[in-house]
Order: sequence, then C-alpha cells, then structure tokens
Amino acid sequence: MADDFHEVLFPLDVSLRASGGPQRLTEIVTLASGREHRNGRWADSRRRYDAGFGMRGLDALHVVLAFFEERRGRLYGFRFRDRVDGRSGPPGRPIGPLDQPLGTGDGTATTFPLVKTYGAGLATYRRRIAKPVAGSVRVAVSGREIEPGAFACDPTTGLVTFASGQVPPPGAAVTAGFAFDVPVRFDTDALTIDLAAFTAGEIPKVPLVEIVP
Repeated sequence: MADDFHEVLFPLDVSLRASGGPQRLTEIVTLASGREHRNGRWADSRRRYDAGFGMRGLDALHVVLAFFEERRGRLYGFRFRDRVDGRSGPPGRPIGPLDQPLGTGDGTATTFPLVKTYGAGLATYRRRIAKPVAGSVRVAVSGREIEPGAFACDPTTGLVTFASGQVPPPGAAVTAGFAFDVPVRFDTDALTIDLAAFTAGEIPKVPLVEIVP
C-alpha cells in the first residue's frame, strides 16, 4: 500500500457529513424447496462512502476537486475520518487502554497489530486497523497501562512494537485504545459537477471505497 498511498486526510469538514458504512458480499442460492444456502464471499467487510453529502458550497467543492486531482482519481489512496466508527470504543466514550484485546504475550513476541472486535460472542469479527491516528494509541499489559516510551505504534501500519525490556510476559493480556482513519480511494476517475444543479440543491456524488489492508 505504501507506494500508492498518500498519508493525507480527506477534508475533515466534508467527511464529517458524508454517508456510508460497511459492505459485505453474500452469495445466496435458493433451492427448489425454498431453503437457502448462504456463503460469505469476503472474509472482511469493506466500507463505502459518498462524500458528496458533505459539500455545502463552492469553496468545499473546490477543495475536494483539488484533492481529487492530487490523488489522480483512483490512483492513490488516502485517509478518511469515519465519524461513527473511528475509535476503539463508542464515539461518546473516552479512549481507554483496555478498549480492545490485541493478543496474549508469550515472552518473545514484540509486535502486535491493532485490531477492533465487533460483536460479543456468536460470530465476533476482528477488523485489522492499519491507520491509527498518531499520538492516540494507549496500551496496557495485564490491565495496567504502560508509558508511551515503552512501546511505539507505527501510524502507517498500525503495528504496536514493545521496547526492549518491555516485552509482554507469557499469558499477559495486551490491550489498546486508539482513534483511527479508514484507508480509502476514490471509486471513480471522473467527477461530474453540474453547477446549476449544485446551486439548486442537488449534491454531486463523490464515491469512496475502503482499501482493505
């Protein structure tokens, strides 16, 4: 992802008014009896957004147009702030170091990827988080928060690396809290802008699609 990804954030004032959410691909075969066989084709969900809803004037339209040109349409990915699902916990709760389980120490493993778990039992889904917000990551080992100098988190990969002498011991639960962005790209190579329709209230479409890590 590194060569075709720009570590820049889509205009925040536009993204906070965008629409969208996760998408799955399920194949359903209906038998003659009326029963169904269902098969999930994707192991991971993929988020889609329409940022057109966030544009409220020509100035915002100009900013998005410049951002689109700099990304060369679909060529380069970028960061997108999801207002509903952009934290390790609920949007209204402060980030805490116990928010999400990352794994269990074995005495030798020094690196743990950030993940977010959805659900509570029957079929939990663990989502890989590759674009944490720099400076937002808090980590705990066996329920005790550790100092920022005891670990480092790469904001371009979401990998948490423990410093020498700070490796989690065998059986120790490693948890973290964080804010994160979604890696996306434009899902079109053409922006169609009708100024007459725009001033009359019709919103141009600016489709974005998640880049699955």
